[in-house]
Amino acid sequence: MTIAIIGATGQLGARTIDALLERGVPAGDILALGRNTEQLQSYANRGLRTDALDLDDVDATAAQLKGVEKLLLVSVGTPGQALGPRGNAIEAARRGDIKHVVYTSALQAPTTILSLAAEHKATEELVAASGIPGTFLRNGWYTENHQQEFTSAREHGVVANSIGDGRLATAPRKDYAEAAAVVLTTPGHEGQAYELSGDHAWTYADFAATASQVLGQPVTYEPLTPEQEHEQLLSFGFDEPTAGFMVALHGDMRDGALAPTPGDLARLIGHQTEPLETTMRSWV
Repeated sequence: MTIAIIGATGQLGARTIDALLERGVPAGDILALGRNTEQLQSYANRGLRTDALDLDDVDATAAQLKGVEKLLLVSVGTPGQALGPRGNAIEAARRGDIKHVVYTSALQAPTTILSLAAEHKATEELVAASGIPGTFLRNGWYTENHQQEFTSAREHGVVANSIGDGRLATAPRKDYAEAAAVVLTTPGHEGQAYELSGDHAWTYADFAATASQVLGQPVTYEPLTPEQEHEQLLSFGFDEPTAGFMVALHGDMRDGALAPTPGDLARLIGHQTEPLETTMRSWV
């Protein structure tokens, strides 16, 4: 059985490859498709099949997928412009006679207030319309998304944003990657949608307290209004569209878009998700 990964050279793709190998999948049964040629060469050195990916060329991608049984489609594409490449990948999978598509979507994609989820919901609909049996891994937030804030806390002793009391049920990428590997290597997941998030949701007050403990120095959380955060981001050199995007995203977080803890991730991987403190200690 050959498993192909579109988006294999990204961070989640790389973690998933590690997880597949740890589960005993032969390296030669994994086809890594991506754009980073240096990373592809490193996979080839480990015995994986590799090929450079151009999702603008549907026919070429379909030819690459011939003979593949399962496809992991990592959510490639720039936010706001992602549906094109994802749609091309799904059409290529259809032409390539893929038997099972696993897509990394967003937490509660069909119903969430999270603005980022609209393209994920649309991608799920494309998978369903393709006729290929699909599984949706609705990934929540990665703990690593907050590593820069941890670095800022270490340097300045303060973390500031407009998320306020919003709760975030994060888990590290390796937990999400392990879930993907489980779905790709065990039966019975076709037609399923899994809501994946960390076991415990934390606030930024918790984040600051945990950082204080890990670093052995005081760290405080400073809640900002959206207007204050917008001005702060502009002063840091972000352009207007990026600053507006980040403030809107933080508003979704403040309103609880990434707080759900349904437990699907821990059930899939067979153990608790990694706590915030453990991930933070790996950053020291």
